[in-house]
Amino acid sequence: MRRGVPILFGLIGFAILVSLGIWQVQRLAWKQGILTEIAARIADAPVPIPADPTETRDQYLAVTATGTVQARDLRVLVSQQGLGAGYRIVSPFVTNTGSFLLDRGIMAVDSDLPAPPMAPVTVNGNLLWPDEIDGFTPDPDRAANIWFARDITVMAAELGTLPVLIVLRERAFDDGAIQPAPVGVTGIPNDHLGYAVTWFALAVIWAGMTGYFVWRMTPAKPGV
Repeated sequence: MRRGVPILFGLIGFAILVSLGIWQVQRLAWKQGILTEIAARIADAPVPIPADPTETRDQYLAVTATGTVQARDLRVLVSQQGLGAGYRIVSPFVTNTGSFLLDRGIMAVDSDLPAPPMAPVTVNGNLLWPDEIDGFTPDPDRAANIWFARDITVMAAELGTLPVLIVLRERAFDDGAIQPAPVGVTGIPNDHLGYAVTWFALAVIWAGMTGYFVWRMTPAKPGV
């Protein structure tokens, strides 16, 4: 009876921790399915931009559009492996159906910004409503034209476009040092495997601690 309470307590804790690990494994399978769907949507054949694009319906939608890249830009400070510090260049893109934000790609901070093409160009890319803003994001330094996240609502107001961002999938024109940085699933968090491993590890530790505690409570045999 003396050992019954800690054993019961240990079994309950072990069962809870294992169930949390199993739940995270299930979440991992769900998230991998979502990422597969997103990757397929990103790689779809591009279609014309919808008349009234929305984040809920059109996030990651592959699109094509013909228009003129305007000679204005906003520079978003980023860091990219193999490049180091760079700027993500966002410019207005004027089409016959409206003006949009065009993410032309990334260039090194010490590179010269090329002038956009004078003639209309056809671009292929994906619609994106980035989730890059939180309470710690600094306000843009407008005097130096340095932004710290793609806040498309504020950027659209700054450049006089619709709050819709097209991220180039591939180079559509000679853009100098700017390299397209297409949308992908790499940056989408998927930490469920790590969580599952943590919960299962805690379950093993819990079982070991319970066993050790019960062993310490076991009376020693006479003469030992």
